This record gives sequence, structure tokens and C-alpha cells, in this order.
Amino acid sequence: MTSSAQIFGAPTFGSQIEVLDLRHFSAAQLRPLLLDEADRWERRLRWDYSNSTELLLQYLDGRVLPGFVALHGGRVIGYTFCVFEAAKAVIGDTYALGESGTLNNPVCDTLLHHLLEMLQATPGVDRIEAQLLMFPAGALSSPYLSRGFRNFPRLFMARDFSESEPIVPPPPALPASLRLQPWRPDFYETAAELIHRSYAGHMDSKINDQYRSVHGSLRFLHNIVRFPGCGVFDATNSWVLRDEHTGRLQAMLLSSRVRADTGHVTQLCVTPELRGFGLGRILMQQCASELARSGGTSLSLTVTEENLVARRLYDELGFHTLHRFEAMVWDGGSE
Repeated sequence: MTSSAQIFGAPTFGSQIEVLDLRHFSAAQLRPLLLDEADRWERRLRWDYSNSTELLLQYLDGRVLPGFVALHGGRVIGYTFCVFEAAKAVIGDTYALGESGTLNNPVCDTLLHHLLEMLQATPGVDRIEAQLLMFPAGALSSPYLSRGFRNFPRLFMARDFSESEPIVPPPPALPASLRLQPWRPDFYETAAELIHRSYAGHMDSKINDQYRSVHGSLRFLHNIVRFPGCGVFDATNSWVLRDEHTGRLQAMLLSSRVRADTGHVTQLCVTPELRGFGLGRILMQQCASELARSGGTSLSLTVTEENLVARRLYDELGFHTLHRFEAMVWDGGSE
């Protein structure tokens, strides 16, 4: 598939680009673009994106990722791709040289128009999800909203540690029978059950439909642990609150390292019947304390803007909003 598109407001690349199938290009041809993107992740979000870059390059050499490349004068200046999960497509990334820092992203807009047109015309695809963390809210709204997507504003928050604000271990007060334990691989099944219970009817289950079933929650867990999309999983600083009588997990925090000195909370959930006991606060304090003890200097997370209860907790713990972005969802036009 090939086409030309007019670009307005992008003097770096002139007025015309060519859009081609991503599978026509090798990893070597995309590497300079991906390295530029990784540098931007580091500078803007303090995120070492090199592991994700290398994994993506492996997939690109396999010529299996559906997507598009933007060319200008024979040079690769942008790309977008997606992955399929049964009847759902997840947009993995969209990036172009010189874009993502403002609301004006003409190359990425063009690429997304092509990708979304293809996905919505693909038989069997009844849901599309996208969370492009690099772009400020509103930056890529037009391609999505014009095709019936719903947008969910989200926040990227972080807390920097300092000697003037020591990280103290969590208080020992816990409901009877609950024990704080580090993550273990044999927790997978009960952890998936906890995620499913915690997100039943929750706003975030509209953003990520994996939360809606135990099987989907298990797949979500495996993605966090095995793949570097949210950083390198940190098993030594991932914690559960486990009922020692039943063996069930009642609360859980999973974290990763997105840089040698930076942690990221990839999951925090508390079973509905034990909310209000401060379990989320205990887990967050434990994670921050352990991260600081091991030499970490900051901890980050993302949260849906509408989730006022979680935002209040993070505010009280000293987190500040660094970036506002959007999740986009299309459910066959039914929502």
C-alpha cells in the first residue's frame, strides 16, 4: 500500500511524504528513527527505552508487524504499528522525527489515519486500544475522534526522593491475617483473580479490556513480567498482601525499573471488600522505601484522571503530575 499525503506546519520535511507498508522495511532502516525516539523518552520521561527498542527491532526484522512508514526524500521519518489480540488491535507506537512535543504532529496524524482506516476495515476486528504516552493530551485527537474513538485523559506522575524527605517504611498496622510478602512466580493465578475482582466495573476496564476476565488479567500479568514495554520487571520490589489463611492475594503492587535509578509502578490494586484500610498506601510506601534503599532516586506511575481516589493518595504521598496524555478506545462504535 502506498500513498502520498500533504503535511501542513512541518517545515522540516517540506510538504509531501510517502506512506508505505511497514513490513517492506528492515530493522536497519528503522533503527535511526527508533534511537531518536528512545532519546526523547530519556529526556522527557527519564525512561531508558533501549530494551523496548531492541525488542521492537527484532520484530521488525521478522516483517510481521502490521503498520506504516512515512518517507520523505527516501528517508524514514516516521512509523506506526499495531498488534492483534484475537478480535482486538492494540496500537503499539506512533512516532515521527521532530514530533510528540506539541499538539502539532502532522506526520503522526497521517500515519494514524492510514492505520485506523486499515484496522476498522479489517474483518473480525471489533475493538482498538491505544495509549501513546509520549504525546500530550489532544496531540493526536483528530485521527481518533473522527473515527468514533472515546478518549480517556490520563496522568504521568512522579516523586523524586531527597534527603529532606526521607522515605519511611510503612506502618505495621494490617488487618488480621494479612501478610506483606514480595512477589513470587507462583502468585500468577491468584494475582490475576485479584486484578479481575479489583477492576470489575472500574473505569480502567473501559481502557484495558484484559481486566474484564481472569484469563485477560493473566495475560496482562505475563506481559508486565516478561516484556519491557513498561520497564524491566522488578520482582524484588513488587509486593503483595496475602491472606495467610486462604492464600488469596488481597492487594498487590507491581513495579519495574525504567532506568537504573528510576522505578515505575505498573500495577496497584486492592480487593473491593478491603478498600478504606490504607492497603494501597502501605504498598506504595513499601515500594518507595525499598527503591530508595537500593539507590533509586524517583518513582513514577500513570493514573486515569477521573480516578480521584487514587489521585488523592498519590498527591498525599508527594507525587506530582509531569504529563497529561490520553488513552483512546474504539469498540465497534458501540460505546
